[in-house]
Formats: sequence, structure tokens, C-alpha cells
Amino acid sequence: MFDRDKWTEILISISRHKLRTILTAFGISWGIFMLVILLGVGNGLQNGVENLFKDDALNAIWFYPGRASHFGRGLKENRSIQFRSEHADTVKTFEDVERMSGRYYISSSRPVVYGDQSMTFSIRCVHPDHRYIENSIITSGRFINPLDLEQERKMACIGGAVVDGLFKDEDPIGKYILVADIPFKVVGTFKDEGSEREEQMIYLPITTAQRIFEGTDRISQFTVTSNVTSVEKIEALEEEVVHYLSRKLDFDPTDENAISSWNSFDEYMQLRGLFSAIDLFIWMVGLGSIFAGIIGISNIMLIVVNDRRVEIGVRKALGATNRDIIQMILHESVFITALAGFLGLSFGVFLLFLMETGLASTGGESFMFKDPEIRFSVVFAALFVLIAAGALAGILPARKAVTINPAEAMRK
Repeated sequence: MFDRDKWTEILISISRHKLRTILTAFGISWGIFMLVILLGVGNGLQNGVENLFKDDALNAIWFYPGRASHFGRGLKENRSIQFRSEHADTVKTFEDVERMSGRYYISSSRPVVYGDQSMTFSIRCVHPDHRYIENSIITSGRFINPLDLEQERKMACIGGAVVDGLFKDEDPIGKYILVADIPFKVVGTFKDEGSEREEQMIYLPITTAQRIFEGTDRISQFTVTSNVTSVEKIEALEEEVVHYLSRKLDFDPTDENAISSWNSFDEYMQLRGLFSAIDLFIWMVGLGSIFAGIIGISNIMLIVVNDRRVEIGVRKALGATNRDIIQMILHESVFITALAGFLGLSFGVFLLFLMETGLASTGGESFMFKDPEIRFSVVFAALFVLIAAGALAGILPARKAVTINPAEAMRK
């Protein structure tokens, strides 16, 4: 029940030490405010990094050919390493490989033409699994399929930016575009949530492009995804592929110049570990600030107890129990702490809201920083910390208050 007299006493007590109370409460507010802001900014950075990883499958390993710096057995120094379709096809049969796609590039300087529209776009020639590796979302029609590769069909799947640039409001499915003066039928359109740049892409069947544009089975690079979910096993698969390629292409598997690889899962897990460490550091800083505020509140309450010795003595003489005295001190301590913390928490959440709104309006959230939010679980944890901090700050002053002797207090 609401006890008006009790709250009146708390407010009167606070008014007697306005400056000390305000300064101490500011310390609590600032600690909670900084905790909320730092956690929100940390989440924004983490969301931004995870948004970048949405562009590709998390369990992907990318392999790129280079030049062999080691030589011997009659082989030339600085020899160019060249991947072929057979190498990628063999790797796809490895036990821990889930999907595989090669990439063969066509110069983006060649215009892509539809009707009277002529524009330049990036062109990738790929396998059907590339859709899942790149996390492309089909919006109409279909992606490149195995039959397109087998029969070397002239088919194309185009991104949203290509649709907007060449077709405007026209449905592109079934229409033909000219890629380097060669007609390709549009069989699908896609969007990519990770990067707008990916939507400026045109995908063609890799076998068709190899035959038309070069007449070989050369591929520029290839990618695999794994069906295992541990860093150690994915790294083992990466090493297995490198050793296979070294045998087929005659280079030293320890020669880092011969081929390079990028393990997205390993990098992602390293970043997750980094953000966990950052979260821990933020909590340590925030809780340190709150602990400093607790000491301030405790000092204020000790002063209050000294100022109210006579009043406490009278209360005890009139029958107030130790429990009543402790409750009186703890209520005031928790009230100051909770009010100060709530103000800091509110300002922090409001500032994060303004930050998120501003980023959304400018489109800046798409690069390395996205949704600087704070989770409800963190808010509840902060509120629990505040209540506990207020109670902790009042324990020592409350224990001192119950030791006051009524007779000695009233003589003074």
C-alpha cells in the first residue's frame, strides 16, 4: 500500500542534502547511461558485421589461383596456377562438401543490351549452387539449373538493379538480353539482402560461357560450403582441398602464393569472439561506474543516519523495531538509486532510438553499423542491478542505524 508519510520523510531527507544527492545520483545515471549506449553501439557494430556476412553463406571456403613461388622437377618459377572445371567437380565429391560453385568472369566493359537500352553490369558465370552460396533470393522465375549447364543453354538470371536499368516496369522473364552481342534468355530475377552491389549482377551458366567466350574449361575461382559446423572441421576441409589441388597442379601445398583461400566461418567465429569480449568489457566499465555510484549513495545514507540520530532514537524509544529502521533507510537508498538509474536508462534508450532513426533515414545502416538496439533482457538486467545496488548501498547505513542507543541519541 502507498504510505504517504513514508514518502514524505524520504523527500524531506533528500531535500536536506540536495547537492550531495544530485551529484551522487548523477554518477548512477551516468553509469547506466554509458552502459546502455555502449551496449547499443556494440550491438550496432555486431549487427553491421553480421549484415555483411549475410551476403554469403557462413560456412563457405573460397579458393583463388595464384603463382607458384617454389619450383623444381622441371617446373618454372613463378608459374601461373590455373583451375579447371574438373578440379571443382572433384572437390564437390568430398565427404564434408555440401555445395560447390565455380566462377568464370566476363569483362564488365562489354555492354548488356535490351531494346534501345545499353548498360554495363558485372557478369558471373556460375554453377547452380551459387544461388545458395551467395544467398541470392529469387524474386521471379528461377536460377541457373543443372540442365542449363549440361546442355550449355544461353540462359540468364539478373539482379534487381539490372531489371530496373534495362526493363523499367516491363516483366523481364522470357525476354532476351545481348551479352557481348550474344542473346541470352532471362529465366529469373533475384535480390540480395547483404549488398546492393550484388543486385547489379548477371548470372550465366558457366559451361555456356566457357564454350562461347574462351573455348576452354578454365575457371577463375571456386567456392564450397561445408555440412560441418565446427571451425576445426572446416579448416581440415580447407587443408584437404589445398592438398588435392597441389597434387593435381604440381605445387607445394605450403606455398601460400600458389593459391589463396578464405574461410568465412572461421572469420565469422573470430569476430563473434571479439564482440563477446567487447560486451564483457562494456559490462565491466558500466558496472564499475554503478559501483562507484553505490559508494556515493552509501556515504549519503551514512550522513543521513548521523543527521537523524535523535529521530531514530525517538522512533526506537516509541517501539520501532530494527526491521522498521532498516526498511526506512533501505527505502530511501533504493528510491534514490532507482530514480537516478531510470533516468539514465531512459536517456540512453532515447538516444539509441534517435541514432537508429537517423541511420535508417540516411541509409547509413547498411555499412558496418546497423540497428544500434538494446535487448529487453539487458534492460531488465540493468533494472535488477539498480534495485540490488540501492539495497546494497543502504545495508551499511542501516546496520549503523539499528545500533543507535535511544537514550544516548536523545541526550544529544
